[in-house]
Amino acid sequence: MVLVVRRSRVKPMGPDAESKMQIAVTGLGCVTPCGNSASELWDALLQGKSGVARITHFPTERFSVDIAGELKGFDPLSTGVTKKEARRLTHYVLWGLASAQEAIAQAGLDTDSIPSERIGSIMGVGMGALGPMEKEVLVLHKRGPSRVSPLLVPSGTPEVPPSEIARRYGFHGPSFSVSTACSSGSDAVIAALRCIQAGEVDVVIAGGADQTVSELGLATFANLGALARRNGDPTTACRPFDRGRTGFVMGEGAGALVLESVEHAKKRGAEILAVVSGYGQTTDAFHNTAPDPSGVQAARALRLALERSGLQPEDVSYINAHGTSTQQNDPTETRAIKTALGEAAYKVPVSSTKSMTGHMIGAAGAVEAIVAVQAIRYNAIPPTINYQDPDPECDLFYVPNEAIDAPVEAAMSNSFGFGGHNSSLLFRSAKSVQ
Repeated sequence: MVLVVRRSRVKPMGPDAESKMQIAVTGLGCVTPCGNSASELWDALLQGKSGVARITHFPTERFSVDIAGELKGFDPLSTGVTKKEARRLTHYVLWGLASAQEAIAQAGLDTDSIPSERIGSIMGVGMGALGPMEKEVLVLHKRGPSRVSPLLVPSGTPEVPPSEIARRYGFHGPSFSVSTACSSGSDAVIAALRCIQAGEVDVVIAGGADQTVSELGLATFANLGALARRNGDPTTACRPFDRGRTGFVMGEGAGALVLESVEHAKKRGAEILAVVSGYGQTTDAFHNTAPDPSGVQAARALRLALERSGLQPEDVSYINAHGTSTQQNDPTETRAIKTALGEAAYKVPVSSTKSMTGHMIGAAGAVEAIVAVQAIRYNAIPPTINYQDPDPECDLFYVPNEAIDAPVEAAMSNSFGFGGHNSSLLFRSAKSVQ
């Protein structure tokens, strides 16, 4: 079979042809291994506190890896669900509800004054509820098909987090999930701003949620050789950009942002926390797990974000890196940043907060977007912890081990997923629209 690719006579739409509507961030919410709110997470990151510890969800004697970033002290009833609903819904759906609830409260959304048809919910999901699925597969094989829970699909498949958020608040706008591996959370934010710019809705709750710390998840990533093998002290296992890195640490959680047009936010008197000023999305088309080592398409995602924002490389104040702590990702991302920013790359602070949270897969991009917004709000940059032995291939300023105070006018958040999905979000200070 021969595939014939014909050139289109229609000129592709570029950044200059897109809507210039500015998108405001008016609410933030998250549950993470480093804290169960946006403020708790931010405080922990500035203190360089790791949320990685020994796994408690299941016995790990048979596994080569026994650490992860698990949530601690999360109360499902805090989301307003009943005990019956808490038993029915899978954990990551409840985490998504909790993050949305916090973000909606901060944004001061009055659903009585905004038509329900004008509010949507979009969530990124990388792997979903692996644990509950494992359980029901065992039930199927041990006890038979008739004993499999009928709630497995309606309680935890990828479409459930955004639909539960919509149901909880009565939102009737678009509600769907995005699944692009580790860039799912970022891509959900991008999908949301496109819906707003297209005029389909006025407000979107966008983010990501994932429940990957399970026996199946741990086994498959460990056998893939992707997980950190340095498990002696869990808090030092994840070491992005360090020569001694041995892989990423699995994490779990959720993050949500309330997005709306700047005009809509101003009209209802909402506080604008930051503005989404640009984004870029590309695909490596190289390998099903490994990034293209040249970083060419990753760099193009960063450049597209800059072009759409109208900023120059030297205008970027901070980059929250994808920074997984794997042998392949860290030098590839470093090359991408240098290609996209040129000489300015050596002046901008870059840090990986995955060194503290672990890698939350589908939730990572959303949580790290929240970190970028917080950096702008508080003029502070969280560190890359466990950075002890610089890798010659990774030669940028990675904010080693301690947070720094610095003016942050524009912050970039990168997400690069398995399958070659590259996404970059660029946020600007609210002062840029005042």
